[in-house]
Amino acid sequence: MANWAPRQVTSASPSLGALIHPSCRLPVHTSSQPLAGPLDALIGHIYSRFFSQDSSVWARILLIAVLAVVIHILVKCIRRASEWMIIRGHGHNGTLGVAAQKPKVITVTRLVVSSIIFAIYFLAVGLMLREFGFSLTTYLASASVAGLAISFGSQGLVQDIVIGLTLIFWDAMDVGDMVEIAGLPTNNVIGRVQEIGMRFTKVVNFYNQVVFIPNRTIANVSRFPHGAIDAYADIQIPIGVEPLVAAKVINNIALGMWSQFGAIILSAPAIGKVEAVQGGGWNFVRAHFKIWPGQGNLIEITFRQEVVKAMRVHDPKYADWQVAVTYRSAAVVRVLVSK
Repeated sequence: MANWAPRQVTSASPSLGALIHPSCRLPVHTSSQPLAGPLDALIGHIYSRFFSQDSSVWARILLIAVLAVVIHILVKCIRRASEWMIIRGHGHNGTLGVAAQKPKVITVTRLVVSSIIFAIYFLAVGLMLREFGFSLTTYLASASVAGLAISFGSQGLVQDIVIGLTLIFWDAMDVGDMVEIAGLPTNNVIGRVQEIGMRFTKVVNFYNQVVFIPNRTIANVSRFPHGAIDAYADIQIPIGVEPLVAAKVINNIALGMWSQFGAIILSAPAIGKVEAVQGGGWNFVRAHFKIWPGQGNLIEITFRQEVVKAMRVHDPKYADWQVAVTYRSAAVVRVLVSK
């Protein structure tokens, strides 16, 4: 029997890799960079769809920037169109009836649009860096760490954002509401809400000034449900004067006040019917005004003096106390007591 000896493999013998069919071979990464993460793989697939492998790096960066700007403009147009539809449908029944009655929808729309625009440019910067060999996964991780560090160093900014979201989603106030905001280092602010942002809340005050209030300084919010203060003036009719004649005089004075002080008296005054006080022995007429908060002196002083002057033509002894100014009607009082 011949001696057995192991066979020597010469250089002419085929290698193991050559014996494997090319379709069955696993891909080998020859680059010195680590394998890309799942997010890079997804972005790479998108690249293969929209970007040519033959194009230069700067051409792809320019295309990324152009796409970001185009998407930005498109999102802005969608936001403006949605706000226009909401404002146009305000007070009308229809598919936008619910949204039109909620000014908060406009605020939320602006917030969503701002977030989308930030995400667009944030991703665009990541894609540009990817063209220079940076991993998108590393970019996102670094941005997260940087954002966490900034949040610790900017606690006031974080408070503004958290309180801004609270004001929006918990119905503390809406765009267009008449409010009084307390908690500021100086005086309270009374005005109409123009915008609720992530950093500031904009309020237009009586002097038509736009006041920027940092959200973290807002401690209390007092809303005026009807957008104004209801002021009621009960005018006692002098004895011996025809009630309808006195009511007409009072109506003319109220309309004249509204015409002259339209910035304070926000709607046409309403003059009620002549009423008799049971057991009192006198008649009175109630004038109802909707006025800007904090401007009650116009009714308490100016309107009262005009009415007293007109009533003294019929009764020289007519006094100021015969024109009583209150800020809640008897009907409202009865409702509150009944509850």
